Amino acid sequence: MSADQEDDLQMAEQDVNQTPENDNSARDYRETLFLPKTDFPMRAGLPKAEPKWIEKWDEMALYERLRAKSKDRPKFVYHDGPPYANGDIHLGTAMNKTLKDIVCRSHQMLGYDAGFIPGWDCHGLPIEWKVEEQFRAKGKTKEQVSGSEFREACRDYAAHWIDVQREQFRRIGVQAEWFEQDGDPNTGPYLTMRYESEAKIVSEFLRIAMSGLMYRGMKPIMWSPVEQTALAEAEVEYHDRKATTIWVKFQVAEGGPEDASVIIWTTTPWTIPANQAVSFSSKISYGLYEATAVASEEELGFQPWVAPGDKILVADALAESVFKAAKATEWKKLETVDPTGWKLKHPFHGADWAEGYWDQPIPMLNGDHVTDDAGTGFVHTAPAHGEDDYLVYLNNGHTAKDIRDIVDENGCYRDFVPRFAGLDIIRTSGKKRGQDGKAGAEVLKALMEQSGLLARGMTSLRDAHSWRSKAPVIRRATPQWFIAMDKADEAGKTLRQKALEGIEQTQFVPAAGKNRIRSMVEGRPDWLISRQRNWGVPLTLFVNAEGEPHTVLQMASSINDRILETIREGGVDAWFTTPKEDLLGEDANPDEWEKVTDVLDVWFDSGTTHAFCLRERGVIDDETGQADVYLEGSDQHRGWFQSSLLECCATRGMAPYKTVVTHGFIVDGEGRKMSKSLGNTVNPLEVAEKNGIEILRLWTATSDFTEDLRISDEILKANVESYRRLRNTFRYLLGALEGFTVREHVGRSDMPGLEQWVLHRVAEIDKIVETAYRNFDYKKIMSTLINFCGVDLSAVYFDIRKDSLYCDPWSETRRRSVRTVMDILLQRLCVWLAPIMPFTTEEAFQQSRFADEVDSVHLMQFPETPADWKDDALAEKWAKIFKVRRVVTGALEIERREKTIGSSLEAAPIVHIEDSALRDAFDGESPEDIFITSDAILTDAPSPGVAFRLEDIAGVAVVVGKAEGRKCARSWKYFNPADADPDFPDITPRDADAVREWDATHNG
Repeated sequence: MSADQEDDLQMAEQDVNQTPENDNSARDYRETLFLPKTDFPMRAGLPKAEPKWIEKWDEMALYERLRAKSKDRPKFVYHDGPPYANGDIHLGTAMNKTLKDIVCRSHQMLGYDAGFIPGWDCHGLPIEWKVEEQFRAKGKTKEQVSGSEFREACRDYAAHWIDVQREQFRRIGVQAEWFEQDGDPNTGPYLTMRYESEAKIVSEFLRIAMSGLMYRGMKPIMWSPVEQTALAEAEVEYHDRKATTIWVKFQVAEGGPEDASVIIWTTTPWTIPANQAVSFSSKISYGLYEATAVASEEELGFQPWVAPGDKILVADALAESVFKAAKATEWKKLETVDPTGWKLKHPFHGADWAEGYWDQPIPMLNGDHVTDDAGTGFVHTAPAHGEDDYLVYLNNGHTAKDIRDIVDENGCYRDFVPRFAGLDIIRTSGKKRGQDGKAGAEVLKALMEQSGLLARGMTSLRDAHSWRSKAPVIRRATPQWFIAMDKADEAGKTLRQKALEGIEQTQFVPAAGKNRIRSMVEGRPDWLISRQRNWGVPLTLFVNAEGEPHTVLQMASSINDRILETIREGGVDAWFTTPKEDLLGEDANPDEWEKVTDVLDVWFDSGTTHAFCLRERGVIDDETGQADVYLEGSDQHRGWFQSSLLECCATRGMAPYKTVVTHGFIVDGEGRKMSKSLGNTVNPLEVAEKNGIEILRLWTATSDFTEDLRISDEILKANVESYRRLRNTFRYLLGALEGFTVREHVGRSDMPGLEQWVLHRVAEIDKIVETAYRNFDYKKIMSTLINFCGVDLSAVYFDIRKDSLYCDPWSETRRRSVRTVMDILLQRLCVWLAPIMPFTTEEAFQQSRFADEVDSVHLMQFPETPADWKDDALAEKWAKIFKVRRVVTGALEIERREKTIGSSLEAAPIVHIEDSALRDAFDGESPEDIFITSDAILTDAPSPGVAFRLEDIAGVAVVVGKAEGRKCARSWKYFNPADADPDFPDITPRDADAVREWDATHNG
């Protein structure tokens, strides 16, 4: 019979329908065989079956029963990172939620109270954009809609997509607290836009403001002209773009050779009008150089801007590259120079159209950021538009008030800027949105008119783009609110130090995640938390004429209480609509304070979710508790993992989590990023309709999710095949256990050695599975169980024990032992696989005897494994037996292929075993049962040269002989007719006992 159990039920029926060629009996023994019988279908029909199971679990209130049943168990606190309430789920979000579901289901079955409170991020720009589109479709611009109406529309939009995504997540089998119970805000999913949540976000914000960590500063930040808001690092992505490069002349005015120019190099020509200094490094050697020859106009096709006799100042290491860019063919160094204390003229100094705007001296500033590995060794410094520029400017005695703010929120030069007023840096609308605007080209034109250009060119560089609009961002100095990373508290610790300590105390899976987030926190700037948008949680501050927040007031706590109560009753809109007099009360003069109308970075929202999802609900202690696990994609090291870390460290001095689990991204079978243009995307809901979501869950668990996960039609087909084999393991076990009750149960000590070996394997695998679930190693679980089902069970145990299962007397200890072990196997496979394959395991469980005791497999825990099941000495014995069996099986396969024999039962092999330890392993065992032959002889006699051998198993050789005697009409085994029972001469004595018992049972 086939070693693969997947078609065992069909094969069994085919076997007994055949008649042995020497069968002269009038008796049809088929009815006396104990064939597998089950209603568990081979074809799963998952697309139709899965929704019915979800309905069933809803009807029985499975999630609520789990909570009630486990309320006294140790808590396992998983905190769900909120997806954004905007659009249908995709394969990435489906995979992400599946992993989270496996985490919670498995820890529930490990004996914890492992609730799953899902959540949604509801504020932010993407929703604003969609709502703006809706209003535009009605003929209204955002400016024509009141703030309250606009925010209400945003709230409605988010609520719609929450409902859609909730059902989609439920369809992929996620068991969670999806619905609020009886209007209780402490139940159901958490939403950042619930009034209670918004109030808690404000509470966390004010807590930080009161600590003194927050400040308002004008410094260059990443600004999206398209979206008209500040962006944090977590909101940008980097793409290649072509950029114009220019070498610009700043004529020396004081301190140096006034007939020469300092040369700077930049890829952002539009920042030249904002220049306020040129930086150099005291560590670099600089020289005064003179061009002595240049390429001809005939040779170049244009007149170069450099001419013989022109003198320039550059770093010695870069002089050659600068002159070549300027199309000079010969040059010479005149002297070494030190630019300390020099003053320069701006390229637009004295221009007729400049109105004197750029006539102030340009200082030379010594800066550590200047290098001589590229450019000119001098750095154009526009403190409004670069972090290094800003720092070197302030470090040399200037203040933020000295910084020229000449670019508005639209990315255009302000009206007071001569010549360039109103020109856009990048296009913010239309088909060319994101491309260069008019500003850069006009600056180049002005530089050429003023003889300010030395050279120009094109280059490709990686630059920041908004991950929402995909358009480039600019660096722009604007008044913004920040949380200080390096301001020490009373204990002398900074937020950066606390965050780094929290990282060290956190377990990361995979471990590389620790280095990734640590390097980000070590180098990150202060946390920019303000945004210039409408749909978000406001920075609930009042500021005075000096720019101080109301939190400096002695009565700030009373003001904060009124603010929180207002938000709790009316949500974020109440901040904008409630008169400031009502909020300030008698604690401050409303004429001296103005409301801040910025909203919080949405990463701050999501960073506070531990406060209102876990602490406010009492899931963990407010001050000392931590969630056990956060799980998200690797991009969240700079996103949610980091914002949650910083927020919790700022408010409570610790990380909000004990363990951070990170998954990779999904790519196609060739490792390419998913893209609609490539046509390689996979819709999870379409997979659910075609194959069933169980296949996608299986794919998730069999992949190494800590790296990028590959998917394709071929990969899905492989998972369909793995699923089929696992399903048919359940099917075979259910069929073999038809009618089984605990009355048949046999204790381990009374079982044959093979059954004891299976129990040993169960003990080993139980340890592997439970440990792997604790370590989030689902790939190990699936590879272990797929191998166990396919090899240990199908190819070995089921294959060997078919004869006993089908043909032994019903009451025979060996057959009862087989059924006892299969009963254990069915239960273990159901619970081991339930977190990963919740639908199929439930279906199998409901057809087992265990359903009479427990309503659902998901109400089960992993059973305890008796200590005596683990038997290493027994395992070593059976390893030797299986070693010999491999050689015999190989020899029989050749004989079948040569058609010397048909079934292995036609064989009686002679097995030559040189090693006595291998022979002794068979003591007490029946080799013919193990080999599935009618007879077998083990001998230490020298093997003949024609014997079959395997190269990797020395000292074992097999000679296959034909079985002698009569073929049993019931079991097909060959036996000595002289040993036959007189009442049943055509079957073996064992079969005769089975038939006699069957007759007594059925004919009595």
